[in-house]
Amino acid sequence: MSYQLSEEQEMLRQSVRRLAEDKVAPRAAEIDEKDEYPWDLKELIADQGLLGAGIPEEYGGTGAGLPSVVLIVEEIAKVSAAASLIVAAQELGMMPILVGGSEAQKQKYLPGIADGDQIAAFALTEPNAGSDAGSVKTRAVREGDKYILSGQKCFITNGSIADVFTVFATTDPKAGLKGLSAFIVEKSYPGITIGKKEHKMGIRGSETTEVIFDNCPVPAENLMGKEGHGFKIAMMTLDCTRPVIGAQAVGIAQGALDYAVSYAKERVQFGKPIAMFQGIQFMLADMCTRVEAARQLVYKAAHMIENAGKNNVSASEVGRFSSMCKLFASDVAMQVTVDAVQVLGGYGYMKEYPLERMMRDAKITQIYEGTNQIQRVVIAKNLLSD
Repeated sequence: MSYQLSEEQEMLRQSVRRLAEDKVAPRAAEIDEKDEYPWDLKELIADQGLLGAGIPEEYGGTGAGLPSVVLIVEEIAKVSAAASLIVAAQELGMMPILVGGSEAQKQKYLPGIADGDQIAAFALTEPNAGSDAGSVKTRAVREGDKYILSGQKCFITNGSIADVFTVFATTDPKAGLKGLSAFIVEKSYPGITIGKKEHKMGIRGSETTEVIFDNCPVPAENLMGKEGHGFKIAMMTLDCTRPVIGAQAVGIAQGALDYAVSYAKERVQFGKPIAMFQGIQFMLADMCTRVEAARQLVYKAAHMIENAGKNNVSASEVGRFSSMCKLFASDVAMQVTVDAVQVLGGYGYMKEYPLERMMRDAKITQIYEGTNQIQRVVIAKNLLSD
């Protein structure tokens, strides 16, 4: 299966790279330090049409597809993981509507998400339901032409700024995963409260909050699919978005590698640049090899998912490659950023240099959208069931 970048994709990469270097990079340290959402960058990214890359043209997007989304996220993440979440979180928030919504729901919500007028959020995680989605306690009870939602979500990216939430709640508590349903919830609906903002190790500048629903009425027409389809919609969503997190991890790792290489060429010890020492050369060689391997796996997964229908790729293969690319790329990001800090020695530990931020940012890629332990479970189960 070929996944060579097209001419249009390479042009997109170069365009986003210039935007990231010129506009995002100068803001990266400040975003991290102040832990404030970068509205200016969100507007800039939206104006470039980058928030609609994963949305088909008939719903207001550019129709560029998942391979282009991973390119966009990778290039921005090279300089700021938090800024790359502007795109990645929008993709995650809208994906349940794209894969599980009705035609009317897509027509109503996707255009505003594509042009950035509406910010989207994905609300699955709860205090006692992370990897175990069957433990979701948020309840949705049908009353006439509405569902009444009550429950608490946590660790919700874009939680305090979202206009549209894709919310997963149980309509049948006794049915476990089979009782989970998916809803589109607008922030204007009564009964929604934004809880505490989380103070995180990394990806600071991304709004991560609790979202609390207290007898929140949601029109029955905002149910996606049917009752009990929520887990399927959530898994279809994550199959499509895990490569985006893989791309974020690749971007973080590449940014760290680039900085370490530049520093090693300039830092003089024992009378010569440390890049001249074989110990440093071997570290950089291993880092470069891992980053490129991760990149190729992410690209392959993105192209496989985008073209699954026309190439008759099975759902199990899509799930396997989605999990593999996220697992491998995030592990690489963590290892490469740690090694990059080591190349700088004591300076790598200081906030005046970007590598300690990149190392902090890399960690979350091993955790969100399914911990890497869960990814290994998914891969093994998939592999052994063939």
